[in-house]
Amino acid sequence: MAPREELSGDESDDSQLEWELEQGIPQVDDPFIQKYMAGRDALIEQEKKQRHDRAFKQNMSPMAKQAAKIMASIRRRELQSVWTSEFEDSLADKNGGNLYPGMMFTLARDRMETTELWKIVEKMPKGALLHAHLDAMIDIDWLVDQALAEKGFCMIAPEGLSDKDKRTSGALQFRYYPDEVVKKQKNPGSIWTAAYTPNTPVTIREAQRTFPDDDQTFKKWLISRCTITGEESLCHHHGLNAIWKKFQSTFLVITWMFTYEPIFRRAIQRLIGQLAKDGITYVDFRIAFKFEFRRQGQTTGQVGKFDDFFAVMGEEIEKFKRSPAGKTFKGARMIWTVIRKMDNRALADSMKECIRMKKKFPHMICGFDFVAQEDQGRTLKDLTPLIFWFKKKCAEGGVDLPFFFHAGECLGDGDSTDNNLFDALLLGTRRIGHGYSLYKHPLLIDMVKEKKILIESCPISNEILRLSSSILSHSLPALLSRGVAVSLNNDDPAILGHGKNGLSHDFWQAYMAFENLGLEGLATMAENSLKWCAIEDQKPGEWTRDITEGYLGKGTKAKLLREWRSEFEKWCQWILMEYPLEAEEEDGEEEDEDESEEDEEEEEDEDDEDDEE
Repeated sequence: MAPREELSGDESDDSQLEWELEQGIPQVDDPFIQKYMAGRDALIEQEKKQRHDRAFKQNMSPMAKQAAKIMASIRRRELQSVWTSEFEDSLADKNGGNLYPGMMFTLARDRMETTELWKIVEKMPKGALLHAHLDAMIDIDWLVDQALAEKGFCMIAPEGLSDKDKRTSGALQFRYYPDEVVKKQKNPGSIWTAAYTPNTPVTIREAQRTFPDDDQTFKKWLISRCTITGEESLCHHHGLNAIWKKFQSTFLVITWMFTYEPIFRRAIQRLIGQLAKDGITYVDFRIAFKFEFRRQGQTTGQVGKFDDFFAVMGEEIEKFKRSPAGKTFKGARMIWTVIRKMDNRALADSMKECIRMKKKFPHMICGFDFVAQEDQGRTLKDLTPLIFWFKKKCAEGGVDLPFFFHAGECLGDGDSTDNNLFDALLLGTRRIGHGYSLYKHPLLIDMVKEKKILIESCPISNEILRLSSSILSHSLPALLSRGVAVSLNNDDPAILGHGKNGLSHDFWQAYMAFENLGLEGLATMAENSLKWCAIEDQKPGEWTRDITEGYLGKGTKAKLLREWRSEFEKWCQWILMEYPLEAEEEDGEEEDEDESEEDEEEEEDEDDEDDEE
C-alpha cells in the first residue's frame, strides 16, 4: 500500500473540516457552542469581580489601559523569546539548557535584568516598602569594601579561625581600635591559626593579607559569611531549618560592620538613595534591637540602649530628604523588633527600651514586631501574656505602638506556628508579615478583609528560604483572587542575592509569573503600600478611615496616593511614547476588546443593581 501523501495547509484544513462534519463534531461557531463559550467567559468574569484589583481596573484612565496592553504584549513576546530552552547562552548552559517563565530567582536574575519588561518595571512608581530588614539591605560587596577601607577597623574572634569549618561558622566581630592599642598587643598570633590569642584585635587589612585559603580571597570569604550563596539558595532538599541556620548567621557578621557610625552613615545614604531611585517614596524598616551601635572612634557602644542609633539614623534620613535625589522621598520609620526566641526577661527589657525610645524619638518608631524563624521560636500564643503586659506599659507611658506581626511564614497547616495567624488577628495586628500560609484558612481570609489587614508579601524571600520552589508555586495568587489586600516587599535583598535594593525584582517576578496579575494588579499593590504605611501615628479609627477613604481622604496618606497616581500616569505616558510600535500592534485588537469590556461593565452594573434590590 502506498504511503498517504502529505496535504498542503489549506487542503489539510479543508480535509480536516470535512472529516469533522462527517463525524458530526460540533464547530466553534455553532450556536450552542457559542452559548457555552459565553457562559464560560461570564463565569471567569464573575470570579474576577472578587479580585483585589477590581476597583483599580474599573477606574483606569485610557492611557493606563493602553500601557497595560503594551506591557501585556511585551510580556507575551518575552515569554516566547527570552524564557525558552531553545535560547542558548551562558545561563542556558549553566541551567542545563532549561530556561522557562517563573524559574528560580537565583538563576533568572541576570537574564531578567536584560529584558524590556525589566526596563519598564524599574521605572514604575512603587509606593512604599513595608517589609524590609535594615541590616539585610546593605549591599554586601560594598559593605566589605567599606570595612576594608575604614581606618582602625579590626577583627576579633573568641578563638583562632584555624580551619575551614571554623572559618565557615566561627564567631567573629569587627570593632574600631586606636593604633596604639593594636600595637601594644603582645604576640597575638595570626587570627587564622590555633596560636591566636582569643579576643585580641587584628586589623582587617592584616587579616586580609594573611588569609590562608588558596581557593578564595578574603573578600569572597567574608561575603560568603554575609549572604546565602547561589548554591545554597538552590539546595531546597536540605530543608527549611538548614537555610534558616545560615540565614540567621549572616546577621551576626553583617551587624558588626554595619553598626559602626561612619559606615552606618554612608550605608543609610546609599540605601535610601537606591530605594528612591527605584520609585519608593517611604519605608517602614525593621531591625532586631540586639546590637551594639558604636560612635566614630569608639571601640564599644551602649549595650541595650539605642539613643545614638536613632539620633544618627534620623539625621541621615533628613539629610537625604534635603538633597536633590531625595526631593520626592517622604521618609522612613522603624518597626521595633525583638527575637522571638528570647526569654521573658530579655523581651521585657527590650520592650521597655522600645517605649523609652518612642518617647524620645516619636517620629522614628512606628510599631512593634517579633522576628526570626517562626518554627524555631516562641509562638504568639506563648507570648500573649507578655504582649498584654507590653500594651499596659505603653498605655502607662502614654505611647501608642501598634503591632505589625510576622505570622504564617511557614509550611504548616494547623500546627502551632501556622496558628500564629489566629493570634495575630486577635491581638490586633494592622499588617501581617509574609502571611504565606493564610491561603489555607478561609475564615481568616474573610476576617483579614473585614478588619482591613494587609499582607506584606515577600515572594523572592519565600522562595530562597524554601517555602516555595519558585514564584510559580507561591501562595500570592490565592490571596489576590480572594480580594485580600497585599503589598510586595523585598525582605532581605542583600543577604538573599538581589544584587541591588528596591522592589523591581519582586514586581517583575510577580508580573511575569501570573497571567491574571497585569499592570492593574501591580498598581493596586503599590496603592495598598501607601494606604497601609505607618508614615504617621494614628489611632485605630483614623488608621481604618484613611484606608477606606483612600484618594478621597484629607490626610497625609491621601496626599501620598494622589502624588503616586500622578507619577503613575506619567509613567504610563512614557510607556506609550517609548513603545509606539507595540501600541500600534495592540490597536488592531483594541476596538473589539473595548466593546467586550463595555458589555462586561454593563453586565456588572446590572448585577450590582440586582444585588442592591
